[in-house]
Amino acid sequence: MSKDAIYPKNVVPSHTSCVSLVPIFNHLEKEQLDEIKVTTQSVSYKKQELIYHAGDESTSLYIIHKGKVRIYRLSESGKEQLVRILNPGDFTGEMALFSESTHETYAEAMIDTKICRIDRSDLQDFLLKYPSISLKILAEFSNRLEASEKQSSRFATEKVEARIALFLVDILNEELPKTTEVTLPMSKKDLASYLGTTPETISRKFNELEDKGLIKQLTHKQIKIIDLDGLLLV
Repeated sequence: MSKDAIYPKNVVPSHTSCVSLVPIFNHLEKEQLDEIKVTTQSVSYKKQELIYHAGDESTSLYIIHKGKVRIYRLSESGKEQLVRILNPGDFTGEMALFSESTHETYAEAMIDTKICRIDRSDLQDFLLKYPSISLKILAEFSNRLEASEKQSSRFATEKVEARIALFLVDILNEELPKTTEVTLPMSKKDLASYLGTTPETISRKFNELEDKGLIKQLTHKQIKIIDLDGLLLV
């Protein structure tokens, strides 16, 4: 029987080092990683291809091996709200670990992307066998909750200009080594969705911040922070 008869055309048996690259697994010993690899499928997605839809049954953990994935919601009116962007080593579908449920968001490949997929039953076995994985996942949950609460608070209390300024400051604080330049992790269209505004408003507010001498737009994604103190007071 051919391989294509066993696996869908974009799914192949995992024989890569995918799981060894991600933070929730890379602390394990080689023998433990090999055990996880046996249960892992490597799935390829083209740019703009959906990995899952809201309403789909959630049965697997998806770990980004290569590429970039955007997680977003759609309101009843069809307006998109970007939740987060996932890079290699990040994961989604984690609710499948705890209960039978459906996805509340959409996951879309932003560029050609490779995903490591692990079924719920297999991962639950590993969580029981290697509790350190659970601690890594809980740490990520904590980070996401903090980011979500921060985003919700800013939506409720801050003007768009302030949301942009605080977003730039957050990126600057994450840069290592420390620098005065930041690279936007997403397009301005996605940034508008993430900050709850429109791409036109994002462009206008960036120009206004530049006119005030607070930033300098080096390229469409590269921003130089000129006046950090002033940016914090926007």
